[in-house]
Amino acid sequence: MEFLGIVLMFLKAFAVGGLICAGAQVVINLTDLTAGKILVMFMLGGVVLTALGLYQPIVEFAGAGATVPISGFGYLLANGGMQGAEQGLFEALTGPLAAASAGVSAAVIFSFLMALIFRSHTKYN
Repeated sequence: MEFLGIVLMFLKAFAVGGLICAGAQVVINLTDLTAGKILVMFMLGGVVLTALGLYQPIVEFAGAGATVPISGFGYLLANGGMQGAEQGLFEALTGPLAAASAGVSAAVIFSFLMALIFRSHTKYN
């Protein structure tokens, strides 16, 4: 039964993450919005859904399928802000930074390491 539980977890994550990405692809295909605007729209969507209490059940259902897309970053920021707000105004402002610091730091560090290991070049070289 353990194996089936893991497979079901992967299927739920894949389905929810796929739906989020498919929604973004539909927006890309049907609008003239730039990638940056779509990115911000989905991140703010995660913030709004978290503020309304709707994103937490999605995270509990799909796990990484809901936290890995950019809407999950909005969820992370909003969650950090709400938890910080319970402690005071200053913590409400620093809570999102503290919540996202590990992920952003890891991205910067691993990007730097990859830049040291691999030689970057333009597509046409």
